[in-house]
Parts: sequence; C-alpha cells; structure tokens
Amino acid sequence: MDQASLERLKNYLAQLPPKSQALLMREFERAVERDEDAAVANFVLEELRRIVRRSDDSARPRSEDPVRHLFRPLEPFLVEGGSVPRPGQIRRTSLMPVWQWLAQDGAPDAARAFEAALADGTGSASEIEAAALTFQAAAAVAIQRITVDSSGTDRQRALGRIGAPSVVEDFAGIGAVLNAREALDTLNGRLPSFMRVFGESQIKALMPALNVPSLQTPLAVPFALTLVMQRLSASWQIIRLAIKIASLDDEIRVAATPYGVAVTLVLDDLSRTSAALRADIRSGRFENVSEYLKTVHDGVRGLRTELDIRADSSWGRKLASIRVDISNGLQSEIDGVPGRVRRLLRQRPDKDIPPGARIDPTEVEETAALIDFVAVCRTYASELAINEVTMRTYSDLQQYVERATETLVESLRNGDERARAFRQQQVKATIRFCEVLFGHDYSSLMSRAAENALAAEPKSSRAG
Repeated sequence: MDQASLERLKNYLAQLPPKSQALLMREFERAVERDEDAAVANFVLEELRRIVRRSDDSARPRSEDPVRHLFRPLEPFLVEGGSVPRPGQIRRTSLMPVWQWLAQDGAPDAARAFEAALADGTGSASEIEAAALTFQAAAAVAIQRITVDSSGTDRQRALGRIGAPSVVEDFAGIGAVLNAREALDTLNGRLPSFMRVFGESQIKALMPALNVPSLQTPLAVPFALTLVMQRLSASWQIIRLAIKIASLDDEIRVAATPYGVAVTLVLDDLSRTSAALRADIRSGRFENVSEYLKTVHDGVRGLRTELDIRADSSWGRKLASIRVDISNGLQSEIDGVPGRVRRLLRQRPDKDIPPGARIDPTEVEETAALIDFVAVCRTYASELAINEVTMRTYSDLQQYVERATETLVESLRNGDERARAFRQQQVKATIRFCEVLFGHDYSSLMSRAAENALAAEPKSSRAG
C-alpha cells in the first residue's frame, strides 16, 4: 500500500466507533494466531491499539482500566446512549454501576486482587488476561447469587443497591456473558467474518460451538445469536437456525426450541429500524432511507415466507404492527410529494411574478430527494403495504413533471423578459426532477432545449 492508502486506512480506523474497533482487534488477533495475512493483521492491530491508547489517555482516567478489562467480553453486545436494548444487548452505561457494586458488595476481595494485579505493572498480557478471567468468574458467581439464589425479598433489596432500574435490567445479562465468556469466544472464533447466505452448511458448522451448556440457558442464547447475527449480511436469516432445530417452519414448534428467541430478536431489530426510518423521514434525512427500506422489506418478507406465523400470535401481531407503522409513515410522506413539486413548478402568469422572485435551491434538492424516496419505495412497496399509493404517486409525478418541463421551456422562448429569471430557476428545478424520474439522458436533452430557448429571440421582440 502507498502512503496515501495507509493514511486513508488510519483515518478510517480512527473514525470507527469503539465497539467496531474492539471487534476488529479481536478478529485480527485471531488472524495473527492463525498466521493469516500476518503483515496486514499486525499493521491494523498496531494502529488500532495506538488509537485505543490515545483515546484512553485523553478520555478515560486510569482508574477505569479494571472496568475495561473486566467487561471486555461484553463489547460486542453494548449499545450506546439512550438506546433501549433488546435481548442479547446491554447498555454501556450499566457497566460502571455494576463494577462499583462488585467492588463494594458483590466480590470485594476479588476486585481488590484484580486491581492489585493491574497496578503491579510487571505482569505480561497473558498474566493480566488470566487475572481478568479469574475475576470474571468471581463476578459471574456474585451476580448469579443475587439473580438466582436469593429469595424474593433479599433479591429485591440487593438489586435496589446496584443502581437504576435500567442497570438492574442489564444485571442478569452481564452475569450470563461473564459466565459464558469462554464459550462465546469459541463461537466467535468459529464464525466467518461475513456470511452472505446463512444456510444448512453454515448452521451445521456452528452447532458444536453453540451446543454447549453455558450457551443453552435462556439468558445466554440471545447473546450467542447476536454474535452470529453480526456476521450475517441479512440479520433476519438467523431464524433459519431456529427453524432447522425445530425441523418445521411452524411457529409453535420453533418457539419451543431454545433458539425460538431468534424470531423475537429479528422482530425487535425490524421495529427499531422502522422507527429510525420514520425519524429520518420526518427530519428530512434521506441518506439511509434506501438501506432502511431494504432491511425492513427483506426482513418482513423473510419472516412471512420462511416461517408459518399465525396472525393472532404475539409474533404475528408484532409483524403486522411493523408493517402498519411503516405503511402509515411512508404513505403520509409519499402523498405530500406531488404537492411540493407542483408548488415549485406551477406556471403563474407573468404579471403575478414579483421582481426578484426566486426559488430556494435547498428546497429543490429536498424535493428531488423526496422524489427519489418515492422511487425507492416502489422497489419495496409490496411487502410494506404501500404498493397502490407508491405506483399512483410515481406515475403522477412523471406525467406532471414531463408536461411542466415542456411548458416551462416554451415560456423561456415566449414569456415576458421581466419574468425570465424566475422561469429559468423553475426550468433548472424541473430538469433536476427529470434527472431523478427519467434519467440523465432525458434531463440533458431538456437542458439543451432550455439553452436553445434562451438563445432564441423572444417572439415579442421579433413582432416589434
């Protein structure tokens, strides 16, 4: 790689979120152990470690080092900010309260021993890893003692001392991951970096790593499935694992297997993607709309075609709710697009155009993005229950813009000189819309027609 490529790679690694950096580090560490692309792996590892150290020095006090070591196995499952986690996910903000509880009440002796091992500064990486593993086992036992072994009154009192309700919600999951840390590491090592299709051969290869006692508990299964989902090109395909175990696509049989929760994970992720899609549309942000629509469309279609879901079951109602929410949100936005286009392209009489009238270029680009949004919706309309409104709106837009373009170009040739500047802006807007609706060739043709109209002498001048 040349120097420019190296700098681009460094910049890319530095911009990744901490969760992605941690995942990459673990994968490249395994690649080094297997002697796969050692030169590239060592380079990327060195750069990632430099980035992490720099981030730690600037943003985290050294006192947090034990927290990072203790909770390193949780990195693939952490969600940031105010996100509400689904099964198989944990809030990052819950880690510090749990650490404080372990250090004060849960496992104080183990915590002090671990901090002493880190503070010594002479231990090798393997020795620190061994100390972390010992403390993680002690932490898992302490958490299990509260969540499983305590009586109802004692449990509630102990949980109340740990932290806020959100921390308590994550508490058992943290213990499950720490308890299954080695099994999750083994599973992670068996996973390919990317699976475009999750079929029988892939499922068969993963079953030995999944079929271990520590990963078969109701708390641990969602975390194991989450690891697998992170490697899938389409995360909804994880339901194939549950269907394979059940040997039938009947939802009752699937729900009865340990991996039936896979359907719940997919529905939760689709619901979250649906909410993000609606929020972006309301805010006028269309960069990720196509990706969101494809994710929801493919997930809904996959659930409906590969799993026999009853309409009156909890899964059926959840799936129907997602489709209704998407349909309502998209339909209201789609319905408003023709009005915006007409408002910009309406050909008012010359006398009604005031001097200095102008069209906001930002509004033109926003409207072009909305037209493109309608075009994208056409691709995914059938599964999202917006087929009729999308097809009708897109056809109306094509007919209206085509007529408006011809009329506005003609107005440049025959219109009043005082209104010509505003007409030019309208023509520029309609050519932009033509590019979205009809493609570059047609918009270029209309652009040349507009240039010829401007170059022609107005009829009123020739008549004089």
